Amino acid sequence: MNEARIAAIDAVVNIWTPEALAGRADRRAFYVEKMHVPQELYTGISLEDMLRRMDAAGIELALLVAAKVGPLGPRACYHVPYELVADAVRRHPDRFRGLAGVDPTEGMRGVRELERAVRDLGFVGAHSYPHWFELAPDHARYYPFYAKCVELGVPIQLQVGQSMIYDPSYPVRSTGRPIALDAVACDFPELVLVGIHVGIPWTEEMIAMAWKHRNVFIGCDAHSPRYWPEAFVRYLDSYGQDKVIFGTDFPVLGFERTRAEIEALQLKPQVMRKLLRDNARALYRLP
Repeated sequence: MNEARIAAIDAVVNIWTPEALAGRADRRAFYVEKMHVPQELYTGISLEDMLRRMDAAGIELALLVAAKVGPLGPRACYHVPYELVADAVRRHPDRFRGLAGVDPTEGMRGVRELERAVRDLGFVGAHSYPHWFELAPDHARYYPFYAKCVELGVPIQLQVGQSMIYDPSYPVRSTGRPIALDAVACDFPELVLVGIHVGIPWTEEMIAMAWKHRNVFIGCDAHSPRYWPEAFVRYLDSYGQDKVIFGTDFPVLGFERTRAEIEALQLKPQVMRKLLRDNARALYRLP
């Protein structure tokens, strides 16, 4: 790792081993053709290969998502077992932490699984994709999970902005308008909410939520920094410098490419350090 660079924390990383990809529907059209993920990555990479890529980009720690992508049943949906991420963390405890995927349709069974992930497996937060369930973040089905996150003292990431996926077998509507976080933040003032994916195309709405609520933050993953909206870059480099955390949504964005494009923005030095490291350390209570 280049010691001259800030040792970054990537807060949104998909575990991408062949084991994690087993049993998923063929989504090559989305990852390779639409999102331009390199063909050689599509079938998965080892943890060791991921670490080499992280090292090349100066990324010290990655938060690995045990994603729950839609309710189990439809062909396009899948759940990554928590144990796969927990095993990666056990093998590389200085490089990985786990995030527990949330399926709001699982009810109290899912709430108990979330508690087990944090208390027994050491996960540091929760994560959910509202679009895949067609349930906006302020839907009542999420509220038991929010209450459990408060009790456990962990943040929850929620994809906000548009759904980027269209699968003819399971069309995914955009239900993640950032304004939906308003009611949640009001109802759970102790809950740390992270709206990931920048909120595009409603970025200014996401900025407004982070400005209004002390417990709402923005994840800057999944969208190339080169094309971030100007309003977001201005916000990040000024009064929003304490409210944005770095992420790639790897493999949607590669580690080196994302790091290089952020560095090209020429942010203030203190902003760069907060974005790449300090804000995530504080939110996730990382050593």
